[in-house]
Amino acid sequence: MERVTTVERKTNETSVRITLNLDGTGKADIATSVPMLDHLLAHVAMHGLFDLEIRATGDLHIDAHHTVEDVAIVLGDALDRALDDKRGITRIGYAYVPMDDALAFVAIDLSGRAYAVIDASFSAPMIGALPTSLVAHFLETLATHARMNVHARVLYGRDDHHKAEALFKALGRALAQAVARDARRTGVASTKGVL
Repeated sequence: MERVTTVERKTNETSVRITLNLDGTGKADIATSVPMLDHLLAHVAMHGLFDLEIRATGDLHIDAHHTVEDVAIVLGDALDRALDDKRGITRIGYAYVPMDDALAFVAIDLSGRAYAVIDASFSAPMIGALPTSLVAHFLETLATHARMNVHARVLYGRDDHHKAEALFKALGRALAQAVARDARRTGVASTKGVL
């Protein structure tokens, strides 16, 4: 079964269109008008081996909040739809990723229950045009809309760019594990029989 979906969201604040292929090769074609967000999401695609196309415009004359939040909403919805009933997937994934001075860890469970625990501090208010406060907000919003449990932590690091990049690389790798098909599993990975 093909695990590809396209999701669109239009509001008075943003317009977002995302196409996600969970069984891709890591191709990213991302334009959100927030260059650092584009950079981070390209790492999710590369390390998750997802093909990811994102087009987003928003009220950046105010700030990046609505654009970042709505991209997370649509990406979470796309992930949830592409997984359908989650039959045959591994369900849980985790990864430690170093990025020079920084080390990050992400664990996820595609349980159908949204929850996020984010432990990541940054020394500056911005990484390029991306407010550092929106890193945790992006992950929390993604968890809600993908209906997944996410634990993300920057263990240490000096450079804010490196800390954020390590987090998103770890997210991609954890997702790659969790969405992977397990040939031995015919149903869902739950004693409940449903996710």
